Amino acid sequence: MHDPLSQTFAALADPTRRAILARLSQGEANVSELAEPFLDSMSLPAITKHIKVLEKAGLVTKSVEAQYRPCKIKIEALKDAADWMEPYRVFWEESFDRLDEYLKTVVPKKDTKGKNHVRKK
Repeated sequence: MHDPLSQTFAALADPTRRAILARLSQGEANVSELAEPFLDSMSLPAITKHIKVLEKAGLVTKSVEAQYRPCKIKIEALKDAADWMEPYRVFWEESFDRLDEYLKTVVPKKDTKGKNHVRKK
């Protein structure tokens, strides 16, 4: 999978990796800090593998400062994915706006037996 957009979506498909990105959106953190919330259910090497997937997709950078390995999110790397999704977002917003307008035109009407019926204005 050499297509950068496919790598991005593949990396984002995993909830652990999305949680790591959410944590990094608040600021840099080392691998141990990123692993802390997952240690009850996952090993440190497993977290390291998740971080490597994020690095390979270009979503995270990891540097070396003595014993410290700070990770940072690369927000600009998400731009291609956001750009690809934009037409779909616009489509759904317009669809929901049309649905909202339609729903405003229907009003419930009670029949002689007290039951609600929907009719157009």
